[in-house]
Amino acid sequence: MDLYAEYRDRILKTISSLTDLGTLPPGMDISRVSVGPPREVFHGDITTNAALVLAKMVGMKPRDLAECLSQALQSDKSIKKVEIAGPGFLNLWLEHSVWYQVLQEALKSGLHFGTSSFGVGKKINLEFVSANPTGPLHIGHARGTVFGDVLASLLEKVGYEVCREYYINDAGSQVDSLARSAHLRYREALGEDIGEIPEGLYPGEYMIPVGKALVERDGKKWLTLSEYEWLEPIRNFAINEMMDLIKKDLEMLGVHHDVFTSEREFVDAGVVDAVLSKFEERGMTYEGTLEPPKGKIPEDWEPRPQT
Repeated sequence: MDLYAEYRDRILKTISSLTDLGTLPPGMDISRVSVGPPREVFHGDITTNAALVLAKMVGMKPRDLAECLSQALQSDKSIKKVEIAGPGFLNLWLEHSVWYQVLQEALKSGLHFGTSSFGVGKKINLEFVSANPTGPLHIGHARGTVFGDVLASLLEKVGYEVCREYYINDAGSQVDSLARSAHLRYREALGEDIGEIPEGLYPGEYMIPVGKALVERDGKKWLTLSEYEWLEPIRNFAINEMMDLIKKDLEMLGVHHDVFTSEREFVDAGVVDAVLSKFEERGMTYEGTLEPPKGKIPEDWEPRPQT
């Protein structure tokens, strides 16, 4: 049951009946007539822009047309009250019997209530959560996780084919810092006193199990090698460990993604450069400099031209 679709049909029938009476001209384009919930609850149950979008075609002022439509809609027994608002919006209050019918429909339909074919045949890629793979999810991520999953479910409810995507930000400097943090904890797991975690690395205790797991897998393999030799393999190991941690949290929330997309794979395959080149060929890029952060400016901030 789509209440707004039903009342759009009722409003269009009212317009059609006024056309038959000669009050309104035939051949009007009604495609832009919309019906939906008002922004504020005290503005009624339903609002429509019918008078606003049809006024020019009719040759009337929007509020005059709204008055005409208001009088005609008063004959609908399911409508308790009609008010004209602003430049010509129509706000409708429905009789209690309408809501009783909706409740009966909800009880009768159960979990199928609200299902529609609105999005059938359409695909949507919904990317959500996508926390950097440098640590566990925090409460802010949890909020976005639940919001995104509910949105995906609502879209499926009205017929869309939804792909839930997690975009792994594994191509920036932050994952190099993750690798260095993991290597530090790796040395610690082998018995070295690492002291305080250097600034710029991840000091969280969640990195301790990563170092231990690396020792369990590789022993002392990376201990005497240069950063050039261990950075990439340890980076990949640490990212996988973090993503396993994140996926476990998602599992506890009951959230499942269809696709986990690696940014690094795009970069390594040249996809990013290829897309950027196409934008440049079309004159759709420019060099600019970001404004400094609001408030106290960090000591290391400097204006850098960026694409």
